[in-house]
Amino acid sequence: MSTTATPSQQSSFIDVIQSRHSVRQYDPNFVLSREEIKELLTLASQAPSSSNMQHWRYLVIDSPEQKERLLPIANNQHQVVEASATIAILADTEGYRNAERIYGQAAEAGYMAPDLAKSFAERTYSMYSSLPYERAREIAVVDASLAAMQLMLVARAKGYDTVPMGGFDREKFIEAFGLGKRYVPVMLIPVGKAAKAGHPTARLPIEEVVFWNEVK
Repeated sequence: MSTTATPSQQSSFIDVIQSRHSVRQYDPNFVLSREEIKELLTLASQAPSSSNMQHWRYLVIDSPEQKERLLPIANNQHQVVEASATIAILADTEGYRNAERIYGQAAEAGYMAPDLAKSFAERTYSMYSSLPYERAREIAVVDASLAAMQLMLVARAKGYDTVPMGGFDREKFIEAFGLGKRYVPVMLIPVGKAAKAGHPTARLPIEEVVFWNEVK
């Protein structure tokens, strides 16, 4: 049963959205603990996903050595070194392999009947495992992108800063971190405390980006 957010809750959430800006300069002395990072990622993973397959995976890069290794791959953008951690958002093209486990957990939690969970798991595995790689990749990238946006909002709600980065060499990243074909690097998200605040940016008028019923 859904509940309606109170005015204060609505205001707080809107403040989070409006205060999130891309930050490219970070305080190198600020450290997020791994427990704090795990909390951020746990909340980010509440994002919706296709058939609840949760195709997102996170590669947390927080050691000085690995940050330096990432730096040239990220076109020498120093936020990957200065931020407390850089989280690589990965899309798992074989996330369907967890279907039985995911639906089994739903049954154990009482969210669905065991026989229904078993049926869902079998159908989901069968459907996703038969998809062409490019279609599986597309679905996984969409899911991972939803988690990425949720991560940035969660971080802002907790007073941290982020920036989504698509400007990196994906082939070199795959090779350097041993991803293989299964995991697709979607974006990098440095997380930490701003040394220089991100600035507001302009947006097109909503009238220019909304179509009603047909695209004109």
